Amino acid sequence: MELPDLREQVCAANRELVAAGLVTLAFGNASAVDRAADAMVIKPSGVAYERLTPADMVIVSLATGRVVDGALRPSSDTPTHLTLYRQFPSIGGVVHTHSDFAVAWAQAGRAIPCFGTTHADHFRGSVPVTRQLTTAEISGEYEAATGLVVVEALTATGLDPLQMPAVLVASHGPFTWGRSAMDAVTNAVALEAIAAMAQRTLTLEPRAQAVSEQLLARHFDRKHGPGAYYGQPDDQH
Repeated sequence: MELPDLREQVCAANRELVAAGLVTLAFGNASAVDRAADAMVIKPSGVAYERLTPADMVIVSLATGRVVDGALRPSSDTPTHLTLYRQFPSIGGVVHTHSDFAVAWAQAGRAIPCFGTTHADHFRGSVPVTRQLTTAEISGEYEAATGLVVVEALTATGLDPLQMPAVLVASHGPFTWGRSAMDAVTNAVALEAIAAMAQRTLTLEPRAQAVSEQLLARHFDRKHGPGAYYGQPDDQH
């Protein structure tokens, strides 16, 4: 199994995380899935981003989690990515980072409130934070359990994964996703930006209130809803 196009996309997505300033050292990873091929392509574990090539990307079976092609060990977060793909059939790419502001909210165990329209353009409400993992979850299949608490936190919002393409894992950091690996990167960039804005908002006004549901819905739907009018039609760009 080769999947050269997907390997190229995943390598490019991982490099884009660095270009966007979301990566320190080798922390973080991006992946993409080919559901017809029952395969996920993901960054190898611990390899410096500047050394990454498409050939380094590791192909893993979506069904079994076994490596089916690649000379390197896949990311240690592979079971988390697999869990998200299995639970969210609409997504095609997943990103995990340790970006500063999003991690700060995760370490505080706080969801990121929607204080303004920049947030509402990307996320339909507060970005949720998971509960803390239990002792049994940490000592057991930790990375798979991490995926399951992400699913649990998103399910509690009642939102579709593409309406809320991010969750903060308590004491850990953010996971984002999208229709492709690059979409997941875009959402990681947006998440870090709104995390920084929210923190600064609370510094200026600790009693700041979330935007109204009406304003939130208007901004999200004009970009992502059935009658979206932000940007250009797909056949014109």
